[in-house]
Amino acid sequence: MAERVDNPIGYLFDANYNPKIEAVIATCKDKCWRYNQLSPNDREGQMNILSGLLGGMGKHVTFVPPFWCDYGYNISVGDYFYANHNLVVTDGAKVTFGDNVFIAPNCCFTTAEHAIDPEQRKAGMEVAKPIVVGNNVWIGAGSTILAGVTIGDNTVIGAGSVVKKSIPANVVAVGVPCRVLREITEEDRRRYPVWQHS
Repeated sequence: MAERVDNPIGYLFDANYNPKIEAVIATCKDKCWRYNQLSPNDREGQMNILSGLLGGMGKHVTFVPPFWCDYGYNISVGDYFYANHNLVVTDGAKVTFGDNVFIAPNCCFTTAEHAIDPEQRKAGMEVAKPIVVGNNVWIGAGSTILAGVTIGDNTVIGAGSVVKKSIPANVVAVGVPCRVLREITEEDRRRYPVWQHS
């Protein structure tokens, strides 16, 4: 088993050619690969792998395969977390998801920023910054959440967004780069009729 590595936050470090980090990532990728090979109906097998992969996990957690991450232990998810197909989390720093978070297909959360300077970048230098996603957040399909971002409670991120700055609570935000479109209001609760026969 690879030794756990805690990367410095906000400082350049060798993330690409460090043997300890390479070993941690290799171990994590193996767990992800095994998870992705399971039957979609093997909940017990999925929970066994996730409990040994993630840093923290609430109840009623779903990651629809495939799911990939780099460290695993830097990720914590709350209760009733649902990630659809093809979630990628590059978790060189902490990535924290609250309760009732929905993530649509093909989303990426990346705590890593490569060095801008080409010599530092060539030497494998990166900066890691944490990501925090609040409670009751919905991330639309194909969205990318970048290093250092916090998304407030109850917020909706529209499909295809690139979130490079923090987004407040209780808003709809969309775009490249992602910007607040409007606040969520009582009108949103009345937008669609509720089917009474489910």
